[in-house]
This record gives sequence, C-alpha cells and structure tokens, in this order.
Amino acid sequence: MSRIALVDDDRNILTSVSMTLEAEGFEVETYNDGQSALDAFNRRLPDMAVLDIKMPRMDGMDLLQRLRLKTSMPVIFLTSKDDEIDEVLGLRMGADDYVKKPFSQRLLVERIRALLRRQDAITTGEAPATEENKIIERGQLRMDPLRHSVTWKGRDVSLTVTEFLLLQALAQRPGFVKSRDQLMDVAYDDQVYVDDRTIDSHIKRLRKKMRSVDDDFSAIETLYGIGYRYNEE
Repeated sequence: MSRIALVDDDRNILTSVSMTLEAEGFEVETYNDGQSALDAFNRRLPDMAVLDIKMPRMDGMDLLQRLRLKTSMPVIFLTSKDDEIDEVLGLRMGADDYVKKPFSQRLLVERIRALLRRQDAITTGEAPATEENKIIERGQLRMDPLRHSVTWKGRDVSLTVTEFLLLQALAQRPGFVKSRDQLMDVAYDDQVYVDDRTIDSHIKRLRKKMRSVDDDFSAIETLYGIGYRYNEE
C-alpha cells in the first residue's frame, strides 16, 4: 500500500481528497502546513507528496526545495488557476506534475497512479530485461534504470522520476529528435494531459541538475518548434 502525504491548509480539501484516496486503496497522511509536513518527513518519508503552493508557516515551494535536498520521491503540486508563474517555478524546482484547483479528484488519482507506476518501473530490480531497462552508456553518461541511478563523468546526479524518464528517452537514441508530444507519452499516461510548458520546465530542471556536476554539460539540444535531441559527447 503506497503512502501519500497530502499537504494543504484547506481542511475541506484534506478531508475530501483523503477520503477519495483511501477509498482507492492508498494510505494517506494529512498536514495543514509545510512545516508540520517537513517535521514528519524528517522522521519518515512517504511514497509521494501532494503539496499546495500557498500555505502558512512554510509554503509548498519552500517545502519542495527542502525535500529535493534529500529525496527524489514524486511530488505533485496543487495550484490555483491564476498561479501560472508558480507552476513553472515549481516544475523547475523539481515537482513532477501539477493539478489546478478546482480539480477533478479522479484526475488527481490518475496522476498519482501514473507517477507511482513509473516510480515502480524504474526502481524495482525484478523487471525482465527490455530495451527500456537496459543500462545506457553514452559518452560521459551512465544510466541504470533498474537502480534509478545516473552518473555523469562518474559523479552521481539525483533525478526525479519524470526527469529520469525524459533523459532516458533522449539518450536511448542519440542524434534523433524527440518531439514534445513524444516526450509527453514517455512521462505520462495517455489519459493525463500536460502542455508543452510542462515538458520544457522538466528539461530545464534536468539541464540544471546535470550542470550542477559539470558546468559545460550541453548534451541536450533544443530544436525550437520541434523538440529535443541528445548529442553524445
């Protein structure tokens, strides 16, 4: 049973969403501010966190930033319809997805299940040998899908589930262009819609992480209006 942490200062959302998730078979922990959630996470991490952005004591952005110092667990942001800047910033900081308020609880459940399936697919060591979980070595890059590990020039790089899947999709075929639609298919289930900006934000975050271990990293090329390409160095 997966444990989902739901962090929001709206008690109605905490109550209704937790009931829905429990009915779907999840174990749910609820917190009404970021600091309370962080204190609990320091004792024991959940399998996934769903965070509101605007909260007292510690907002969702600050909480995400602190989480990314210690874990790459999946994170979904809940945002209001006017929080477009916050959405982009949250994705650049390492959130895997966002859902706009007011939202369909069925949509939120599908987003949660999609991310958890992908997390399981790249962390389990029991998957059969396939093209998707073979170790990838491209110049200075080494990826092990079964261990969810990435190194660049021998240095570890910690990626979220979505970042890992996007890098894997690009690195599997160096020199070939992947459109944003193709990358969406890699990172999300067919029933989950995301826009181009979401993919672009994940790629920017991915580049930033790679450059944190190598200032000269330039293997991911943007082809404006087309998509992205991995160039083997």
